[in-house]
Amino acid sequence: MGGFKEHLRLGIIAIVTILGVLLALNQLLKPVPNGCAMTYMYPTYIPIATPANVSSEKYGLFLYHEGWQQIDFAHHLKMLSGVPVLFIPGNGGSYKQVRSLASESFRAYQGGPLEPTFYQEASFVESDGSEELGLPNQYSRMLDWFAVDLEGEHSAMDGRILEEHTEYVVYSIHRILDQYKESQELRIKDGSKEAADALPTSIILVGHSMGGFVARAALIHSHLRKAAVETILTLSSPHQYPPVALQPSLGHFFSHVNGEWKKGYNTDKSHDTFSAAGTRLSNVIVVSIAGGINDYQVRSTLTSLDGIVPPTHGLTLGSSGVNNVWLSMEHQTILWCNQLVVQVSHTLLSIIDPVIGRPFSSTKKRLSVFSKMLDSATSQALSLTRPSDYVHMGSQEKDLFSCPATVQWAHDELDKDLYIKSNVVTVLSMDGRRRWLDIRELGSGGRDHFVLVTNLAPCTGVRVHLWPGKLNSSRVSEVPGSKRIIEVTRKMIPIPAGAAPRQVEPGSQMEQAAPSSFLLLKPDELSGFHFLTISVAPRPTISGRPPPAASMAVGQFFNPKEGERNFSPAMLLHSSYIPKDINLEEDHALVQKMSFSISLGLLPMSLSLQTTGCGIKGSTADKSEEEQNKLCKSRCFPPVVLAWDSASDLRVIPNVYSETIVVDSSPALWGLAKGSEKTNVLLLADPHCSYRVGVSVSISAAASRFILLYSSQIVGFMLSIMFFVLMQQTHAWEVDASVPSVLHSLEMNLRLKAFLLLSCVPVILCVFYSFLAPDQLSSVTSFVPITLLCYLVANGLVILVVFVSKWIFYLLAVLHVLLKRRWQAWESTFSSSFVNQILRFSSSFNSTKIIKGNTNVIVALITIPLVCFVHPAIGLSILLLSHAIHAHSSLSSVLAANFRSQAQRKDACPTSAKSFSDSQLETFNYRHGVFILHLFATLMFVPSLVAWLQRIGMGQNFPWFIDSVLCVGLILHGLFGSKPNINYVSFSLPGFRSNGWELELSHMYLIAGYYSFMISMSLAPYKAFYPLAWIGVTGSTWESIEPQIKFNENEEEVDDLAAYAVSNDNSESTNANNASDRESEIKTPSGPVRHLMYPWVFMGKKQLIVISINTLNIV
Repeated sequence: MGGFKEHLRLGIIAIVTILGVLLALNQLLKPVPNGCAMTYMYPTYIPIATPANVSSEKYGLFLYHEGWQQIDFAHHLKMLSGVPVLFIPGNGGSYKQVRSLASESFRAYQGGPLEPTFYQEASFVESDGSEELGLPNQYSRMLDWFAVDLEGEHSAMDGRILEEHTEYVVYSIHRILDQYKESQELRIKDGSKEAADALPTSIILVGHSMGGFVARAALIHSHLRKAAVETILTLSSPHQYPPVALQPSLGHFFSHVNGEWKKGYNTDKSHDTFSAAGTRLSNVIVVSIAGGINDYQVRSTLTSLDGIVPPTHGLTLGSSGVNNVWLSMEHQTILWCNQLVVQVSHTLLSIIDPVIGRPFSSTKKRLSVFSKMLDSATSQALSLTRPSDYVHMGSQEKDLFSCPATVQWAHDELDKDLYIKSNVVTVLSMDGRRRWLDIRELGSGGRDHFVLVTNLAPCTGVRVHLWPGKLNSSRVSEVPGSKRIIEVTRKMIPIPAGAAPRQVEPGSQMEQAAPSSFLLLKPDELSGFHFLTISVAPRPTISGRPPPAASMAVGQFFNPKEGERNFSPAMLLHSSYIPKDINLEEDHALVQKMSFSISLGLLPMSLSLQTTGCGIKGSTADKSEEEQNKLCKSRCFPPVVLAWDSASDLRVIPNVYSETIVVDSSPALWGLAKGSEKTNVLLLADPHCSYRVGVSVSISAAASRFILLYSSQIVGFMLSIMFFVLMQQTHAWEVDASVPSVLHSLEMNLRLKAFLLLSCVPVILCVFYSFLAPDQLSSVTSFVPITLLCYLVANGLVILVVFVSKWIFYLLAVLHVLLKRRWQAWESTFSSSFVNQILRFSSSFNSTKIIKGNTNVIVALITIPLVCFVHPAIGLSILLLSHAIHAHSSLSSVLAANFRSQAQRKDACPTSAKSFSDSQLETFNYRHGVFILHLFATLMFVPSLVAWLQRIGMGQNFPWFIDSVLCVGLILHGLFGSKPNINYVSFSLPGFRSNGWELELSHMYLIAGYYSFMISMSLAPYKAFYPLAWIGVTGSTWESIEPQIKFNENEEEVDDLAAYAVSNDNSESTNANNASDRESEIKTPSGPVRHLMYPWVFMGKKQLIVISINTLNIV
């Protein structure tokens, strides 16, 4: 029964793990719609000559040129006078990926700065004073785009490749600056008018993926010229940790670069402050743009600059929060998505000082341009309970949210005013009228919040004012300033509009337009005012203009408590199999706020909206559901969802009828920026329609998010689990019990007491540390269960690997035994002198001292040079082969013994505690555990091996020293720790008596498991090599010096024991009769002899004295 329970527990964990992984893969392999427009170009790549003394001849440098006509490369290089920008491709990327950014930058320079976003129907007059918008009228210099050709190498997989890319980027920066000097000298020689242009002194670096990290690594390189780089823009680049943190050298390189950056800004961790003044990075700004939830290769958590670059010099944002983009995109899509590429191109051109034609020298000004052009900061204005940015504005602040003077309406005198008596106001056309809403009347009864949703552009299509009372003049410009009329138009929050409604035929009913912005006013903002006015611009009448799109604006005074709904963890889990339905009747609150106690970055939510009515009585009774939906879509605007938490960018989803809501946050990660336990979702739904809302947790989306967010933790936990397995096996050997199998050890570790001891202790330590360093942990309530769930998933994966490997071992052993028995039967029948001679020769060769006694030495001589001079994965593969051969040999011996008869399987030594078969089975069990541990370690070097194989024939370097050293320690562990010998690393700790507590091998495995568990929670599984190498080096050292130490300690006791035996020669017969009953502890002149570590045999006075490990018998 116990065996059944054991296998049942393991089977349940393995099956659940398999189902979860399959669900995650099914979700991850689905195509992801991105909504991006394609970028088109006419690329030409001009090679930049490389001097002969450059060692990295395999790499290259190119200058991009946009245009379909052929050009003279030499003449084009001679005329270089723009602002240099260097593009660095990422893992496996090409230098040709620069084409989208470079082509749009060229078109942006030709077309001029972006105009403010105006509604296409608005009539406005723009004066010649765009300085108020912070943008120049014309860009002063174009961008010269360079790109490095890194041969498509996989820099995310190997630290050595990353270092070489950094060195070549440093060279490229110097080469580009020198090229401008050479071009100027050629122009001077030719007498060109542009010869006197100032030379650039710095380069803008733009890096994609690992190229962004290479850009930062180049800035701390010792050979980089001073002030050669002052601006870095990274696209979906990891900064906190490597995306695949498996290779020790790669993780070490990341830690080194980030450490140098922290020193460069003088980070004061104790006070959480930064001091960049006077440091080497004081004039460098970094902007990091993440791809968002659709980027499966580099999670947004890794792109954060928190703790590396201070807020005064760095900006981190997601693509879904970038102005005019609002899209999450895949890892490669971020390079060609036209919405983002256009915005980035104009931003880079905007940081150029029009006076000197070079980027602004002020870091504050450069960063403010990036922030203004890219960061929407929409989520900061969405809280319904947080106090607003202003309460009562003074005279100096009254124009803070007013429309700029550069945009004026064609008719300041509006048509007849409309007075709204309902709490809902609707605008269906640009009628040039002002709507008056009485705040005190319509905002009573708890409806003290106001929201306006519209597709009219702020300032040019619609304007909103707050009035202290009804004045005689209807013209805002004629009202005295003392009356405190406040315009709040520019408080409107832009949101991405959905697809424009299509008109099937002229004059037909069309769908309502999707909202493009909304305004939210809270009670403290409305306090002190009597009226709120909504002014709509008049429709322009232009001959030949196509039919305009639908205009829409809906406003409402509402009570936020009517639309608030909280979802507890129990409700979310229950909704995973029974969806939660919410009915919204007509005249419901326009803003529906849903709060989720578990982050939607971990448990994505499936949201569905079905229109059940639209306030048209008698028109829907005889209509089908499809016709009813079409009719309601022409009356109500498409619903919009806005989801965010404190640690993620806002995600806006227009036209929501069935969607999976996911926020780009990573809760329960230790050591990173604080996450959020709570996700807020705002549903903007037209109050004229009624809806049935369905809310449920998407299991497949949750599984995919779990794998994406916590894969590094799971990998590290798998190593810690194997340390705990070896702890169980070595402990059994130390107490002289049977060594359990790997599966049985896993089952013992999953029992309640062992599970709490092995998994909860490191979690408690982390929680305790979080109280000392609060920035290390977001919330205990999410961290503890997620960590334990990762540990269980890691156990499930280990169970699968162990089961498959054990099945393969048994299959090969059975085949080996059967074939051997068949061969022996055939040999006895058809013997051949030639075959017998070959067998005798092979047997004699195998029995030689070189092969038989020095197998470990031979394996060491093969594997250590491979890990030091070729590649670690190759040397470790040889070590795995050695483990597999020994494990196969032991298992084959067990099966061969089981095939024999009962008489043949009896052990030759009647006093032996264990049979030969049992000893071989224990050896196999332990060998199997060591094999699995080393298999996981070897697999961690496989990505690096793939990158190494790609570079064959292109020039190779030796592996990094840290990789080689750790792998040598791992090899020593495999050679000297292949058997759980009780003598292996067993010594008393300093300060304890000789018979006190000793540090056994099982204790070392326990410490290694705890350490691996801790570093896995900090997303650094590669550090698991450290305890593995420590055990290997310690064990091999102790194995070498222990015999001499024990011999010196026991030599005197053995001599005294022999003398004691001689002195009792006269009572020989009595001693012989009582020898069998003598205990293992014998009093000698020097005291009792306890547990001597080695058997020693002495002959004296016709007595054979045998001192064993546990017993002492005189024969």
